[in-house]
Amino acid sequence: MTAALFPEVVVNGEIIPSAAIAAEAQNHSAPKDKPGIAWRKAAQALTIRALLLQEAQRRGLTAEPEELSPGRVETEEEALIRVLLDQALTITPVTEETVREEWAKNPERYRSAPLWDVSHILCACDPRDAEGRTAAEARANAILEKLDGDAKDFANAARESDCGSKASGGHLGQLGPGDTVPEFEAALRELPEDSISPAPVLSRHGWHIIRLNAIASGQVLPFETVRPKIAEAQEKTAWARASREFVETIAKGAEISGTCLAPI
Repeated sequence: MTAALFPEVVVNGEIIPSAAIAAEAQNHSAPKDKPGIAWRKAAQALTIRALLLQEAQRRGLTAEPEELSPGRVETEEEALIRVLLDQALTITPVTEETVREEWAKNPERYRSAPLWDVSHILCACDPRDAEGRTAAEARANAILEKLDGDAKDFANAARESDCGSKASGGHLGQLGPGDTVPEFEAALRELPEDSISPAPVLSRHGWHIIRLNAIASGQVLPFETVRPKIAEAQEKTAWARASREFVETIAKGAEISGTCLAPI
């Protein structure tokens, strides 16, 4: 992807450098075979940034950068945009009624995290080592074939595991979301209770044969517990909507070439 493939982006006479768009494109996702999508998303983002900064300048705004987190301070441009939006946006306050209405639509959505009682057999390898990965997979498949779906014999088969849990039949105990690597957790979420993964699961540690012994579904949480989360989500939604509408308003009176602000 080169800048020559894309038109020059100009916002009210201000040229956005192609190098800046290329750098911004690294922050936007796109299919591997369609890098132009990332470029167009980046061009949009920088166009919006330019519009906001131009509007702040038109209003004669000034801003003092604030500390965002320990060791990270806003840039002057970030501070100007913050001050502009604080001045320009009118956000409808979230009320107790709107929060309760959202919760009442489906209280089942708000549950505590599930717990999985899990055992596994690990055939360790470095996934980056093709030869070692293939050998470990073959070994895992051989163990899985011997099990033949028999979850009851799992503890005996776990003696062949490369994990210290083999001393307790491969038992890992109770795990919750985030307690294990993403690949392992994704497989857990697909398994029925009292079953074994139909194929070995690869993670950074090697190949796993996973047994889901039992699952404790999360409990429905009371309104008082989830109220802050719902209110925060509604506030963010309202702010995003107001921001989008404000950008659309100033864009209507702008001269923009080389990009558009329609959703990609």
